[in-house]
Amino acid sequence: MARGLWKGAISFGLVNVPVELYSAQKRSAELDLTMLDKRDLAPVGYKRVNKASGKEVPWEDVVKGYEYEDDKYVVLSEEDFRRANPEAAKTVDIVAFVDVRDIAPLYFDTPYYLAPGKRGEKAYALLRDAMAKAGKAGIATVVIRTKQYLAALVAQGDALVLDTLRYHKELKTAGDLDIPEKLKGHKPTPKELDMALRLVDDMAGAWQPEKYHDTYHEDLLKRIEQKVKAGETEVITAPEKEEKREKSAEVVDLMALLKKSVEGGAKPKRAARKRRAA
Repeated sequence: MARGLWKGAISFGLVNVPVELYSAQKRSAELDLTMLDKRDLAPVGYKRVNKASGKEVPWEDVVKGYEYEDDKYVVLSEEDFRRANPEAAKTVDIVAFVDVRDIAPLYFDTPYYLAPGKRGEKAYALLRDAMAKAGKAGIATVVIRTKQYLAALVAQGDALVLDTLRYHKELKTAGDLDIPEKLKGHKPTPKELDMALRLVDDMAGAWQPEKYHDTYHEDLLKRIEQKVKAGETEVITAPEKEEKREKSAEVVDLMALLKKSVEGGAKPKRAARKRRAA
């Protein structure tokens, strides 16, 4: 059984639903790499050093502190973080319900599961089913560890999922990149748009997340195995020289590529659809 981060409640109006917060993310498949000194390939360690004595500090002696004046600190424990606002520390406080579709994808950050707490199963199921039927997300504030987040509470299958959201001021806008300016004079023709729509339609399918996995992780392991077999474990591979591209090659004829894609891979799929329809 996974370990919960905290036990608290979902709060809205006069309603409190006891819940327990769990991380929804598994550990990343990223390779566990060791930092090395390239001169002798000796491992480079990380040390927690006392800046006054120069000695290493064991983890059990490390505490958090806030510098309120130069070189003067207030020590903060987990209990201090809780006492700052005992209610907010373990409460998913819903402030509004909005249409799920109105939340742009770039706002979503980190997912968590909310499991029903003791004697809260009935209220949990009622809130979950009501939100699912209404197509609404609960916009809430929640404190996780030492930070307050904006979050979206969403019904997903049998569970309630809490996605932390980025604040609006944390996001850049398209205007910051001058995207509208760069697109001036690049309006597609009806023929080009129709060709692009045909390709999108031919590649359309159901969302099946289980089909996808990190193939680069596997490729990198193969590259490591190649270096081991070739006896190149201590060789620092130099980058390959890239050939200079001709200016004419930088111009992409998207219409030609779309036409080639549709004619090459789309026809069999459309034919299969027609056979199924018949």
